[in-house]
Amino acid sequence: MLRHARPSDVEYYAAVHADEEVTRHVGGILTREDAWRRAMTGAGFWSVLGIGMWIIDRRSDGETIGHVVFFDFQREMAPSIAGEPEMGWIMRRDAQGQGYALEACRAALDWFDSTFSGLSIPAIIDLENAPSIRLAERLGFQRLGDVAYRDEKNAFFRRPARG
Repeated sequence: MLRHARPSDVEYYAAVHADEEVTRHVGGILTREDAWRRAMTGAGFWSVLGIGMWIIDRRSDGETIGHVVFFDFQREMAPSIAGEPEMGWIMRRDAQGQGYALEACRAALDWFDSTFSGLSIPAIIDLENAPSIRLAERLGFQRLGDVAYRDEKNAFFRRPARG
């Protein structure tokens, strides 16, 4: 299930962003404070850009297992994707490989397509993050090559516009 962030999610953010295995492809471990700040940035996009972050709760037990987000971080990279609704996702380690990310991302993309018909969606993914690369491909993202972001090479994907 997808829902908006709430204050009690601080425990989820602190835990997921303290897991080296989960965060090694998204900038590394964060302190509790920085994890919460990043979460609130994602939540705040809703009021400014009409896009943002959803928390992923598992239906069977209500446990928070990840998050999916559309954002615009105004990344300094070429090609520029500033001003575009970039997509990203993070899943807790114990929820990976079970289809939850695919289901949540499909639901988020369905919402996006019905809300922003005609827009393509970029995504950048660490070259070593094979599960996320496979997920992007299953979601219809096409790899357009590699990009440098913060002195690191990343795979550059774009999902063609729908609708």
